[in-house]
Amino acid sequence: MLTKWNRCVWIAVALAAQLLGFSGRALAQSDLQIRITQVDNSAFPTVTVYVSVTNSAGEPVGVDPAGIQILENEAPMQLLETRGGGQGQAEPFTTMLVMDISGSMDKNGKLDSAKQAAITYVSQMRSGDQAGLMTYDTQVYYPQSVTSDPGALITAINLLRTGGDTSMFDALIEAEKALEGMSGRKAIIVLTDGLDNHSQSTADQVIEQIGPSGLTISTIGFGDASTASQAGLDEPTLRALAERSGGLYSYASDASALSSLYQRYGRVLQSEYAITYVSPATLRDGVNRNLSVSLSQSGVTTASVYNPGGVLPEVSGSSLTLFLSILGGLLLMLILPYVFGHGTGIFKGIKPKGRIKLAQPASPSKKPNIKIK
Repeated sequence: MLTKWNRCVWIAVALAAQLLGFSGRALAQSDLQIRITQVDNSAFPTVTVYVSVTNSAGEPVGVDPAGIQILENEAPMQLLETRGGGQGQAEPFTTMLVMDISGSMDKNGKLDSAKQAAITYVSQMRSGDQAGLMTYDTQVYYPQSVTSDPGALITAINLLRTGGDTSMFDALIEAEKALEGMSGRKAIIVLTDGLDNHSQSTADQVIEQIGPSGLTISTIGFGDASTASQAGLDEPTLRALAERSGGLYSYASDASALSSLYQRYGRVLQSEYAITYVSPATLRDGVNRNLSVSLSQSGVTTASVYNPGGVLPEVSGSSLTLFLSILGGLLLMLILPYVFGHGTGIFKGIKPKGRIKLAQPASPSKKPNIKIK
């Protein structure tokens, strides 16, 4: 009897452990955060969606690629390929480091801390990764163009000096332009310790400038190292820039926290998934497509919008003749009024060279005389 009782107890314990384990896994899964960081439609209708999966601490988390689902305009897509996802397994990417060198960065050794953090980021670049360095005070500078050479980047970082006021929005516009023609995953990481007080551009223009390239902007607010105060930082704008572009926002109060942030941003970028599918709507019609990505294991979902581009609607081969006929008819309708309008003037300018006149005879019995003048 005791043996049976013990067996029942052990079964109950095992069941409870399984239930608790399931509950723990569900809790851990619900803790996940998923973001669409970039949509590459340069080979449209083939589309590549870059996806980041992190926990509440912002650290990358690996998930089963088979559990990733993509919907375009609410229709499930057949995925061709899923790449990356593991630590350091993401495709090579390009980062533009945008750094504040305004006068306030000269206080409490903040520029030195920023330099060291940027060097830490560059040092963890993998083979194939690229980065560039752009800085700003009242003007925007480009000390190091995009390169895969960490040594060149570190040299440029070490040479940075502080200047005047802050033109962060202008610097972000220039960073976007510098990355515009580059393919693959692209990201901007911007550091600032104060308010933008000198830009000609606005935060909205920064987001609009991203356009079809779809790169992300991750922002870092750097507080006063001596007081750990966030006073003077425009945190709502920094957070909005990151959220609207699919990036991250974090605040650092000292050199150690700043260096950790740069390293974490690098780990997240190196752990993204690249998911490829073919859009069923194959024409570049300039119409927005709703996009959503979900994890079947946890039910976590994120949504975005992309546009395939196209100034004029594309037409299929079977409709090309009809399209050209309609276009020709429209052109003819535009030309005909011009021809007729100027044609009457041409005919008015033509005068006959001679006239024929019938002279009436003096007597009815005589025939009329014909005179040519």
